[in-house]
Amino acid sequence: MAASDPWKRYLDAGMELTNLTRDRAEKIVKEFVKAGEVQREHAQQRVDDLLERSRKASSALAETVRVEVTRQLTELGLIATKPATKATATAKTAPASSKKAAGGAKKAATKAASAAKKATGSS
Repeated sequence: MAASDPWKRYLDAGMELTNLTRDRAEKIVKEFVKAGEVQREHAQQRVDDLLERSRKASSALAETVRVEVTRQLTELGLIATKPATKATATAKTAPASSKKAAGGAKKAATKAASAAKKATGSS
């Protein structure tokens, strides 16, 4: 059990760093000020530094977990990777001029449909 104590302390320290509140950061810095390791003039900057590190550590941890969960779920086949369909691949590689033409044709079809609705609705 003694061998796991350092491991537990490291985990606890990491969890505390990622869940650091302003109140807790201020208490930590006050302890450093009392010990003479931080000057009073720099105390607020140190609190802000601790909070910023906490936010970054939280974000990094969340991203690491997200990536790993996605990887594991994909390996288990619980997240299907979609193969590109021929239409999607064609649309992605189509020249800009043909995309514009397709967009213009779509607009014309929409206008024609609107005109047809108006014509049938007004008679």
